[in-house]
Amino acid sequence: QVQLVESGGGLVQAGGSLRLSCAASGFTFSSTSMGWYRQAPGKEREFVASMHWSAGRTYYTEIVKGRFIISRDNAKNTVYLQMNNLKPEDTALYYCARGQIIGSTFRGSYWGQGTQVTVSS
Repeated sequence: QVQLVESGGGLVQAGGSLRLSCAASGFTFSSTSMGWYRQAPGKEREFVASMHWSAGRTYYTEIVKGRFIISRDNAKNTVYLQMNNLKPEDTALYYCARGQIIGSTFRGSYWGQGTQVTVSS
């Protein structure tokens, strides 16, 4: 049974940092590309970042480039999202996902329950 469990969310002031974690189980993590999405209130879920399973290539949505870093630890079956210089507009429910990277596009196929990130101004 596939499971993705996010943690690390919380309340932070603008300019602060958080590191999200996503513990994966039920599939071969080391050969699966992983990504992060987010959904703000009243908005559609949007792609944030992804990481290829083998080459370590990473992709980011433009608005987080230079601030967010996705990484993974295959020994721990965990993917991370380091978020720096957070802005109030980063406030959202953050989900990790397993999926595929086709070209430079990540297509999620299974999502976790999410962890809330709230950035105060």
